Amino acid sequence: MEKKTYNRVLSIAGSDPSGGAGIQADIKTISACGCFATTAIVAIVDENTLGVYGIHPVPMEFVKGQIRSVLDDIGTDSIKIGMLHSAELIRAVRSTLDLYPEITDIVLDPVMVATSGDPLLEPDAVESLKNVLIPRARVITPNIPEAEILLGEKIESQENLPEMARKLSEKCSGVSVFLKAGHLSDKKLIDVFYNAETDKVMLLESPRIYTVNTHGTGCTLSSAFASFLAKGLSLDEAAIATKRYISSAIESGAGYKIGKGHGPVDHFFNFTKK
Repeated sequence: MEKKTYNRVLSIAGSDPSGGAGIQADIKTISACGCFATTAIVAIVDENTLGVYGIHPVPMEFVKGQIRSVLDDIGTDSIKIGMLHSAELIRAVRSTLDLYPEITDIVLDPVMVATSGDPLLEPDAVESLKNVLIPRARVITPNIPEAEILLGEKIESQENLPEMARKLSEKCSGVSVFLKAGHLSDKKLIDVFYNAETDKVMLLESPRIYTVNTHGTGCTLSSAFASFLAKGLSLDEAAIATKRYISSAIESGAGYKIGKGHGPVDHFFNFTKK
């Protein structure tokens, strides 16, 4: 009997012992979206729902070894890249991925600041992220503060988002951009997806949910996008499915209390529904 195959997603990111962000959120999301999760852990992070207290980097060669071990054996259909804290690590990940040019569905979450406001990226790593790693990605998923850092200018309003998403793509080697609008204060939450391959903009609207449980939303969204690409969806289809997933996860997670600060979204909302 012929064996079935999994849709595989490799997450390259740091850990989160509180389970709401990082590798832990990625595994939950990838699994909830019906894919098989593999991982390469780049750092062990000391954090909880209140903040980040320390980052312990995994040795560079060990990170590269994890990536090669997964790809040489299991392979992957897509890759999600999360927190890479240093320029050296960014270059190491890029050089390793260049050994696998056939892998093109790469979703990069340009993680720079935690939900708590704690910085997660060393200052000299920003340019390396922009010039070295983002050009290897197919999609990036910045929030407003991350997009402002990459652009070098402020984003003032919802109306500016389509223009800013296009501009960010131009500055970042023509990558497609899922620009998250959560940091704006408008009553409606309208994320923007700029498909650089078709030069089209989609507005992805949902009700704004007022909740403190937003820890790991960026990790979750980028992992969902990578999962839907792994399942064979087009960029636009994956963007729509991702928006639907993250909105439902936030809405369901708002009804829970866990931790003393910013709690997680409900990654398994389809299973926790009463």
